[in-house]
Order: sequence, then C-alpha cells, then structure tokens
Amino acid sequence: MAVPKRKVSKSRRDKRRSSVWKLDLPGMVKCPKCGEYVLAHRVCSACGTYNGKEIVKVEKDA
Repeated sequence: MAVPKRKVSKSRRDKRRSSVWKLDLPGMVKCPKCGEYVLAHRVCSACGTYNGKEIVKVEKDA
C-alpha cells in the first residue's frame, strides 16, 4: 500500500488545490431567437426559449 514518505507542505498543497487551471469566463453563446448572450445549455432569460422551444413565459416590459 502506498504511503507518503514526507509531509506535503502547505504551499504545495495549496498550489494543487488552487483554481489556476479553471476557466475564467463561462461559455457564453448568443440566443438564436433574440441574440442575447446566455450561458450555454441554459434557458434564455430574455425570451424564455431553449433548443427552439418556449420553456418559460417572459413578460415584456413596455
């Protein structure tokens, strides 16, 4: 069974746990219906559509 030979230092541990490798900006795409920027694979908050179908009724502000 593998056992660590030496203690892992706090700086080495924290470097491994840091979020350096994660994306800075989530994937944003344009809604095909209204053109607003939306997170990918989410319902559009402006028009309420997803995959070409109306999922949520959105009231328009006049």
